[in-house]
Amino acid sequence: MSQTEDIASLRDRLRHIEFDVSSVDSVDQITALEDLKAACAAAQARATMNLSTKRRQEHREQGVPEKRVGAGVASEVGLARRVSPHRGGRYLGFARAVVDEMPHTMAALESGRLSEWRATILVRETAYLAVEDRIAIDTELCADPAALDGVGDKALTARAKALAYQRDPHAVVARAGKAAKDRRVTSRPAPDCMANVTALLPVAQGVGVIAALRKAADLHTSTGDNRSRDQIMADVLFERVTGRAAAEGVPITVNLVMSDTALLGDSDDAAHVDGHGPIPAGIARQLVATAAGRDAKLAIRRLFTKPATGALVAMESVARAFPKALALLIRLRDQMCRTPYCDAPVRHVDHVTPHAQGGSTNADNGQGLCEECNYAKQAPGWHSATQPSPTGRHSVRLTTPTGHRHTSTAPPLSHPGSPLPHPRTDRPTLHSRIESRLNELMAA
Repeated sequence: MSQTEDIASLRDRLRHIEFDVSSVDSVDQITALEDLKAACAAAQARATMNLSTKRRQEHREQGVPEKRVGAGVASEVGLARRVSPHRGGRYLGFARAVVDEMPHTMAALESGRLSEWRATILVRETAYLAVEDRIAIDTELCADPAALDGVGDKALTARAKALAYQRDPHAVVARAGKAAKDRRVTSRPAPDCMANVTALLPVAQGVGVIAALRKAADLHTSTGDNRSRDQIMADVLFERVTGRAAAEGVPITVNLVMSDTALLGDSDDAAHVDGHGPIPAGIARQLVATAAGRDAKLAIRRLFTKPATGALVAMESVARAFPKALALLIRLRDQMCRTPYCDAPVRHVDHVTPHAQGGSTNADNGQGLCEECNYAKQAPGWHSATQPSPTGRHSVRLTTPTGHRHTSTAPPLSHPGSPLPHPRTDRPTLHSRIESRLNELMAA
């Protein structure tokens, strides 16, 4: 029996554990399983480092430029662990630290005295130190694993930070300076058709933003504004960033993809907002009505799909690079990076079969990828190919250097199986129905 089969056998044994036991035994089971999870994390770290070492050796033997040696390993780890390539890179960095530089942390992880998350805290808080300083802190904190019993995550973080500052205060200051260069603003979907807009700022700027918003909220409240404090702060943030009142919205392009039946009120198919995700048809109709009510040009982009599957109709070009309209169609079709488990926004529209290998510049041979995934698939041993899909939607088979295969299918842009209206000779044209519906929405 292979080691992989041994692990599978252990997993099957877990399914047959008897859980109808006393409360004391239940607590003991929870503790034992937590220890097992930590030991599995340690084993994964060793397997990850072995993969990295072997892949780097192969790349050097193949003559890959040194700066590209190891390219794609983070993506392989992410696919194997069913997470994004970005998180796969974090697991790779974690494995390198605990296996090569933090033996006591590794021992505590293998014994179950330290969870994967708590080990990650120690790796994170010592990442910028010289190896000898990291080893010293590893010894001081984890040589006696029992010393960590009862220590919370915040307390553990504080201990690691304090020791790091004692070992190398200049490195701590340099880290803060580098962190300021990483300031950014990001957005991600939130429940109930909301969005989280997050700003990562230096502490003085972050505190200043909150103080200014609170001051504005206090001013509005003092004048009898009946909005809550949080609502006022959110509206003021929008107004100061866009220069427009929150009730007016902002005249920027938002790619809203919805079926004509959803727009006309014949169905409740979910719509899709590019960069956000699905939204209910009713809210999509409100967005259209708001846009139509402004003194601004309203453009309706019709993307035709196969009714039973939601698959977009293809477009084609003879150019090597994807033309803007075709690239937009692919972005709207794919919605997110097409690498399995990667939820990053699409940054590159690239060929599935490379253009240099005869790949066509069309929707079928195009896919939306984030920057990291696009570069990863160019490493030696990676192969992509389109394949038939039972759903009829665009499907790509990704093969890693180890021969493991992963399938990515484009999400539907309309609800599969939506009933189509019966054709009638006296039925108004689609264009006239849309115009009529827009007028109704604006008048509502």
